[in-house]
Amino acid sequence: MFDWITDLMQGGGAWAIAALMFLENVFPPIPSELIMPLAGFNAARGATPLWLAILAGGAGSLAGAYFWYLIGRGFGAERLRRLVKRHGRWLTVTPSEIDRAQDWFARHGGRAVFLGRFVPTIRTFISVPAGLARMSTLPFLLYSAAGSLIWSGVLATAGYLLEGGYQSVAHLMNPISTLVVVGLITLYIWRVITYDPSR
Repeated sequence: MFDWITDLMQGGGAWAIAALMFLENVFPPIPSELIMPLAGFNAARGATPLWLAILAGGAGSLAGAYFWYLIGRGFGAERLRRLVKRHGRWLTVTPSEIDRAQDWFARHGGRAVFLGRFVPTIRTFISVPAGLARMSTLPFLLYSAAGSLIWSGVLATAGYLLEGGYQSVAHLMNPISTLVVVGLITLYIWRVITYDPSR
C-alpha cells in the first residue's frame, strides 16, 4: 500500500493528497497517518508546498466527512434501525449500539465532531451520528474543517521536519500498512462471529 500511495502522490501532487484523504475517510484502511507524513516529506524535498499539502489534506478529509454526514442525514435514524435489525450481523452493529451512539452524540455534539477527527476509525464514522441527529450543516462543516486541518497539519509537519529520517523508516511502512488492513479485516470477522443482537 505504501508504494501505491507514494506513486500516486508523486504523480498527482495536491490533487492526489486530497483524493487519498477523501478515500481515507470513506475507506479507513487507507490511513492518514501514512498519507500526510509522506506529503510533508515530499514537501521538504521540493514537491507540493507544505501549506498546500496541508490544505489539500484538510479539504479531502472534510469532503469524506461530509459524504458520511449526508448518508446519515439522508438515511435517517428509523430507517437505519430497520436496516440494522435485518442485517446487523454483517454490519456488525446492534440496534442498542445505534441508540447509545445517538445518546452519546446528543450529549457531546460539535465537540464530538471536532475531537473525532483525531481518532482513527472514529473520524470516519463520527459524521454518521451527526447526520442522523440532523446537526446543522454549517457547524458540522466548521468543526470538521478545524479538526481536519489541525490533524493534517500536525502529520504533514512531522513528515516535513523528519525529512531524511522519514526515508530511513519508509521501508517499515509497507508491512505496517498491510498489518493495519489485516487487523481491520480480522476485527470485522470477529465481530461477525461473535455478533449478539441483544448487546
